[in-house]
Amino acid sequence: MRAALAGVGSLDDWQAFAESWNRLGPDPYLARTGRARRRRHAVFTASSDGTIRGEANQPHFQSSEYNRLQGDIERWFEPITDAVADGDCLRTILRYCVAFFGGLSPDVAQWRIEVHQFRIEARPGEAGEPTPEGVHRDGVDYVLVLMVDRRNIESGTTTIHLADGTELGSFTLTAAFDAALVDDGRVFHGVTAVTPFDPAQAAHRDVLVVTLRRS
Repeated sequence: MRAALAGVGSLDDWQAFAESWNRLGPDPYLARTGRARRRRHAVFTASSDGTIRGEANQPHFQSSEYNRLQGDIERWFEPITDAVADGDCLRTILRYCVAFFGGLSPDVAQWRIEVHQFRIEARPGEAGEPTPEGVHRDGVDYVLVLMVDRRNIESGTTTIHLADGTELGSFTLTAAFDAALVDDGRVFHGVTAVTPFDPAQAAHRDVLVVTLRRS
């Protein structure tokens, strides 16, 4: 995956990009359910010619059809910082997504792109839930999940399912740049909870999630 990304742009600021996960804000909506997650969020618009434009900070919204846990509400999160949004890595990742997924849907002239930085923390006696809504669809066209950092955790296995629940396969993103590319209109996905190998040490799973929806 790293080679594929490098084929469309620079990844020179990867270290700063990965370190930005240390400055994510809390997810206040998830905290209301007794769960913990840290995140930042941003919205972009992309044209089929590859032009990508950052949009003003705005809420993330999913209907209850796709998110039974937190659907039908506008959720406002701390925005992705300008340094990350304008940096080489994120712009390269977005260009890759537009080219790759655009090749699967050549009729789409413009995409709405949402970008999420997620950190799931695993604590002593408390597993971290990467997808607290369970096996689900995001209600978009395509999804990229990119591993950024994985520290002192076990599990976190991604599963892919048909609509009737039949599991098609599973895999675990373990190293930086490991990725899942999902056709959200055709399959469901989920991730198992993560627990720390050493409960005395910090443990987290850092991923970038990019979703594309025709606009």
